[in-house]
Amino acid sequence: MTAAAVPAKPIAIVDIGSNSVRLVAYERLSRSPTPIFNEKVLCGLGKGVATTGLLGTEAMDRALGALRAFKVLCRNLGVADMRVLATAAARDARNGPAFLEAATAALGADIELIGGTREAELSALGVSSGFHGADGVVGDMGGGSLELIDVRGHALGRGVSLPLGGLALLDASRGSPKRAAKLARDALMKAPPIRGIEGRTFFAVGGTWRALAKLHMRARGYPLNVMHGYAIPAADALALGALAERSDGDDLGGLATVAAARRPLLAYGAAVLEEIVRLGRPREVVISAMGVREGSLFERLDAAARAEDPLFAAVREINVQHARHAGHGPELCTWTDHLYSAAGLPETSDDTRLRHAACLLADIAWRAHPDHRGDHALSAIANGTFSGVDHAGRAFLALSVTYRHGGGEGDAQAGLRALLTPQRLERARLLGAALRVAYQLSAAMGGVLPRTALRCSKTRITLALPGDLADLASERCVGRLRQLAKLIGRDAEVKVA
Repeated sequence: MTAAAVPAKPIAIVDIGSNSVRLVAYERLSRSPTPIFNEKVLCGLGKGVATTGLLGTEAMDRALGALRAFKVLCRNLGVADMRVLATAAARDARNGPAFLEAATAALGADIELIGGTREAELSALGVSSGFHGADGVVGDMGGGSLELIDVRGHALGRGVSLPLGGLALLDASRGSPKRAAKLARDALMKAPPIRGIEGRTFFAVGGTWRALAKLHMRARGYPLNVMHGYAIPAADALALGALAERSDGDDLGGLATVAAARRPLLAYGAAVLEEIVRLGRPREVVISAMGVREGSLFERLDAAARAEDPLFAAVREINVQHARHAGHGPELCTWTDHLYSAAGLPETSDDTRLRHAACLLADIAWRAHPDHRGDHALSAIANGTFSGVDHAGRAFLALSVTYRHGGGEGDAQAGLRALLTPQRLERARLLGAALRVAYQLSAAMGGVLPRTALRCSKTRITLALPGDLADLASERCVGRLRQLAKLIGRDAEVKVA
């Protein structure tokens, strides 16, 4: 008898930032790390540092209290590996070293004080880990500083750090967003990464920009509540300051979802972002929920793991953990490959990538009640924590699997359907119909689909079955085959060898 594999223990990152102190614990180190606990305390360590050069006593006390709690939480979680990072406020303040000494004692772990260039690199690695083929400039706006760095896939440019964090600008501008915009413009004009954004994507990292994106989502009535990958057209980014002002005057409006301690910084975040868009002229602003913390995990992976597609790293794991038979998902990929080839259905490489991901997610809802599997699949995929896919791709995955359960056309799914082009929406319906046939044949078990085939002529789609599977050609199976055939303009038949 072989010994059972010992499960990997959780790992944790503690981020001592200028505005917040945060603990994120992950299930384990992997290409697609899954958070199992996330706790944030808004301490405001960076408040006043730009003018006084010192960390405030009250802010330090709050931070130390949070760190003592984090120590207990990590012990309760069974964390075996903790990495602690400290950024702008701790490195800029004269009493930063004394604070870090007290923080080390409170947490019981060594603290890495990272410089601005290093912070930019880790943020870029975080973005690189969370987007498929990221191409643009990363901007990480914290409370004390703004880091900018070019990213092309996993290749990074040289990062710069500017004193344009929300708390730093609040102090330096003496509470004037207009004056803060002038300070931001002067600093950004000298920042080399700004000259490389035109026509590309600006990846926005940081809680203040995420809060502004929440307001933009609410104003649009956006159908997804996933922040990572949320895209804001450049023209809309120029109006985020005005949007924040309107929300503030409407009984807080969308600001009700924004932490009270962060609300005063929204105007400064908007001012900096607007200057970046004016000077750099990016095509769009895309929000990244992944930054320094995820970058510090990503750099610990070996080269082979870093090269993995982040979407497939996630959906393969979901398939293994949640499907009734782990081998069935990969067989679905091959089975639909043959169908699309035989039917002459053109696909881009991104189309194929999404189709394969949907096949690996297709059995995610089997434990739910049959009447609710479509809704369960839609919610699990549309709101999943996986990365490496834009929002249109996420909608395609969610709808494809919902169609596989016979749903997807109700009013509740209208918002997701609106995120897709008509062509891609039809592809979601087609894939869902193909999956319905496949599951009727295989009962979600491996080893069955490779013994069947869907063959296509110009007028007909034929389900070919071996003799011992002939009885699977039930009325329901044939009905589903006809639905699939109708979507590709063909008649349906079953042939038994």
